[in-house]
Amino acid sequence: MKLKKPLTAYKAVFFDVGDTLLTIPEARMILHKFLAERSLHRNEETLGELFQEAFQLFYYNKQLDESFPACSPESDRVFWMDIYRYMLNKLDVTGQDNWTEERIHAVCHELYDVFTSPAHYALFEDVKPVLAELAARGFRLAIVSNFAPTLVSILEDKGIASYFDPIIVSTVVGLEKPDPAIFRLALDQSGLSAEDVLYVGDHERNDLWAPGQVGIDAIRIMRYDYQTGEGMRSLRELLEP
Repeated sequence: MKLKKPLTAYKAVFFDVGDTLLTIPEARMILHKFLAERSLHRNEETLGELFQEAFQLFYYNKQLDESFPACSPESDRVFWMDIYRYMLNKLDVTGQDNWTEERIHAVCHELYDVFTSPAHYALFEDVKPVLAELAARGFRLAIVSNFAPTLVSILEDKGIASYFDPIIVSTVVGLEKPDPAIFRLALDQSGLSAEDVLYVGDHERNDLWAPGQVGIDAIRIMRYDYQTGEGMRSLRELLEP
């Protein structure tokens, strides 16, 4: 890992959330159980691979609209429902009894609510100790995240919300990464200058390119083996000399 400047040159560390601070470790099992309860039986591995395929298609390979359309709770729900609908279509539910268009629509709504509630989320093991150490060293900590409006309740449930000020959530503020404007808003709300902030996230365009457009240094964290490129594998690397 290489920071552009020593950590001590910054006054604040801002964070992404999903796949940076927390994840849903049992996502495959949850999805498998949810569908099995609705008489759709598929093995967990198939469901996991299908989710990765859908997420890659709708998120990582998404065609970018440089006009950066506004974000809202409704648009976030639509985005995720499109992913779940894609998966259900791939599982060929339309050819099965009782899987009407109305039922598919309702199931996608239910899945969104399941995966945006605090219950299934877990912090990566390095999060609490690193946040505590950064705070003890006097760093200002904040969040800039594309997430459902439930994010604050999730952070509270995991016992880390009090570390962050501000908490900028895309669906609440109406701006969504990679729109650099969400980072300008974070600077405005924090009262900090761009050169005072280091940003940590997992997505190359959203979390490296976008903050860079407003002068914020950023570093990528790679939580999974399939991720490649430059960056760090643990938040503990921030604390290394």
